[in-house]
Amino acid sequence: MPDVVYLGYMAAFCTTCSFVPQVLHILKTKDTRSISLGMYSIFVTGVFFWLVYGIIIKDAPIMVANVITLALSSTILIMKIRDIFRERKDQTATQSTTL
Repeated sequence: MPDVVYLGYMAAFCTTCSFVPQVLHILKTKDTRSISLGMYSIFVTGVFFWLVYGIIIKDAPIMVANVITLALSSTILIMKIRDIFRERKDQTATQSTTL
């Protein structure tokens, strides 16, 4: 394996692992209010395209990094969307009881 591939794996490891603290924090606190829905929507889409690109060119570091990053960032996005729906449901319930 060429040395440059190891560099790719190191970069993949660092950027992918950067999502772990955020996922753990959200799972622990159940708080996604400070997370941007737009940013994560665009980011997850971009990671998906990077994964497809990695598959097409058969680049293992790109594929591995983006499979893991897609799973982690999708977890955050799904939790954010879930919380938005919960907030809307709670607001609707609160408005119904005040009328």
